[in-house]
Amino acid sequence: MASSASGEVKEEEEEKKLKQKQKQKQRRTKKESLGWIEWMRGWFNVIYEMLFQRIIASHLQNPLPLPPLSDLTCIVTGSTSGIGREIARQLAEAGAYVVMAVRNPKAASELIQKWQNEWAGMGLPLNIEVMELDLLSLESVARFAEEWNARLGPLHVLINNAGIFSIGEPQKFSKDGYEEHIQVNHLAPALLSVLLLPSLIRGSPSRIVNVNSIMHYVGFVDVEDMNCVSGKRKYSSLVGYTSSKLAEVMFSSVLHKRLPAESGISVLCVSPGIVHTNVARDLPKIVQAAYHLIPYFIFNAQEGSRSALFAATDPQVPEYCELLKADEWPVCAFLSQDCRPTNPSEEAHNVETSYQVWEKTLEMIGLPSDAVERLIEGEEVICRYGR
Repeated sequence: MASSASGEVKEEEEEKKLKQKQKQKQRRTKKESLGWIEWMRGWFNVIYEMLFQRIIASHLQNPLPLPPLSDLTCIVTGSTSGIGREIARQLAEAGAYVVMAVRNPKAASELIQKWQNEWAGMGLPLNIEVMELDLLSLESVARFAEEWNARLGPLHVLINNAGIFSIGEPQKFSKDGYEEHIQVNHLAPALLSVLLLPSLIRGSPSRIVNVNSIMHYVGFVDVEDMNCVSGKRKYSSLVGYTSSKLAEVMFSSVLHKRLPAESGISVLCVSPGIVHTNVARDLPKIVQAAYHLIPYFIFNAQEGSRSALFAATDPQVPEYCELLKADEWPVCAFLSQDCRPTNPSEEAHNVETSYQVWEKTLEMIGLPSDAVERLIEGEEVICRYGR
């Protein structure tokens, strides 16, 4: 009996050593970029969507019909222009209480006044509020979440819409020291989503909707260099944008898994399609000219808002999200520009990298690794950027 037991122990030790060697080998052969087949497939998806998105989404009405939403409280980031502006306006016109979380409160207040004047005589005044939020400052994000949570009211829908794509611009960093694309498109929305969990729990069933991009298909995340400063990859705004959007999908997928079903919070990403919005202001003049020459292929802001509005309001979305969780699907729900479920990129299915992105993101935004679990339990969590 003793020899048999010692034999089993030796086998276990050998198995552990073998696994350690395999892990070491994986680290040595760590993926440093997309394979050319993945890269080609990604660009095929991008081009295909641009050329055929209008045909694919031809079954959708514009604007998208919404049910009465008088019982919903919604926060929409980046809502003074483009897709966010359309999302906020249409939610408010459907009766929702909308909070415009924006960097320029004065512009948002002027916009609200304009909407109220246009809406006069069509029903009750629009229920909209403005709160200041600068995604280039993680302190501003933490302060926003603290002020909102202090109200002790419910939050039913958080729409992380704000984003940047500074095409052709040199690499820029926020005052927090992070590359601007990764901060605005990923780190700040991630921090906001986690810190607002107490309010989302009070609003259960609730949803976190991340406005993503088809461009994540050509993205790659180097977890050890999410800030793109090591020089291993030559920086370009395209690298910054695509990697930030892929990181958002990966983080959302892990958040989706870590939230227990009883929390009642659904997490999903949406692609608005190829949309002519203020993102184009960062494009070279010749590319902006091309935007105007091919209006048939490119959505306007109202058309681009449909997938986010559908994700925020359709009654079947929570059921679909829970079905993916029950099936242990490796990624969160992802809706395409035609408001139908689709698969994120092949790289987004990399579970190991997704968990590495999760851990690295929490470290970068100043939250403990068990922040989600503690917030779900009603415990207090200290953020490095909070008061």
